[in-house]
Amino acid sequence: MRTVDVAQAARTVSELGVSEPRIVISGNFASPVEVLTPMLAQLPHARLHALNAQRNLPVHDGVVPETTFVGPGYRRHPRLSYVPSRLSMVPRLFHGPLAPDVVVVHTTTPRNGKVSLGLEVNVLPAAIEAARSHGALVVAQLNPRMPWTFGDAEISVDDIDLGVEVDIPLATHDPRIPGEDARLIGSRVAAEIRDGATLQAGIGEVPDATIAGVLERRNLRIWTEMFSDGVLTLEKEGALDRGVPIRTSFIFGSQELYDWAHDNPRIHMLRTEVTNAPAQIAQQPMMTSINTALQVDLFDQANASRIGTRIYSGFGGQTDFTVGASHSQGGRAFMALRSWHPRADVSTIVPLVDEPVTSFQHTAVVTEQGIAWMWGRDEREQARNLIDHAAHPDVRDDLWEEAAALGLA
Repeated sequence: MRTVDVAQAARTVSELGVSEPRIVISGNFASPVEVLTPMLAQLPHARLHALNAQRNLPVHDGVVPETTFVGPGYRRHPRLSYVPSRLSMVPRLFHGPLAPDVVVVHTTTPRNGKVSLGLEVNVLPAAIEAARSHGALVVAQLNPRMPWTFGDAEISVDDIDLGVEVDIPLATHDPRIPGEDARLIGSRVAAEIRDGATLQAGIGEVPDATIAGVLERRNLRIWTEMFSDGVLTLEKEGALDRGVPIRTSFIFGSQELYDWAHDNPRIHMLRTEVTNAPAQIAQQPMMTSINTALQVDLFDQANASRIGTRIYSGFGGQTDFTVGASHSQGGRAFMALRSWHPRADVSTIVPLVDEPVTSFQHTAVVTEQGIAWMWGRDEREQARNLIDHAAHPDVRDDLWEEAAALGLA
């Protein structure tokens, strides 16, 4: 690795001679914005690949935002290039149709010939390997404030071409206090979680409320795509099995969470091909996945990706964890959502989704109305449980009419 200033890194990329280079970057809350901004400014055209892109990315008119999971920074973008893919499969794309020309990562400063990807491992090891295999450029934004994490986060400096030193605060996420509906949904899911279960602990009101309901459980394990401050709360309360590593692929939350993650051997960062592999997930004892959706229909099909024809997010890890948890010994896959969408002012339990299906065959669908058990029930009983226990009372009569028309009543 050669250490250069920001301007030199930007010039090196502009001199590659590629008319529209694909630049793969750290996503979520770890994007290397300080290096990326002058780099993109020197490129009239580029494709910028980022998972769950936030709103601070410097996307000018010549940049095509590219992703397999749409974040708030790319949502509704007129030039969006969305590539449908289960998250576990994304690393393969970098060795094929989405081969990078440049990879820009946000890392720690070097230590003993290595840097750490810190908070964001995810698909980045595969992107770096793909770049190394065909001579693409790897650039690291070296930040002393990035926590050092272990496992697949550790990268040899020999795999990095250019390093740019910065000293900037990390982006943080302040969770909202769960609303009444979220607390009720979370409490229903929490009541089904047993001692010794393995949790997929995501981010949002319902996961936060679920974690608040399992603080008195013991010997819980974490195998998840990502986690936030809820896992730190479980650790403080003694709910986690201290003899088992906390396994994840990326982290975002408070500065306190980042301080806890720094040099913490309990936290084992894994690349996406491992955390999201259904076969690996299925090996975790009593694997309990908690996901959400925009809609669930009477055939227990969930749409978590699209609003009408517009892409909202993408498959993400939902399919991976639903399948993996369902195959785990004692595992269960919960679909948790409000029965009524507050912004669209419509029911989230619908007769039949019109959009592409994200996942199906859940253990149960949970709303503030109750728990609709799905697994092992025939399709008529599934529809009946959804209408009677998950749907909002205002739409139940209409759903019964639609169920009859669909042959489910």
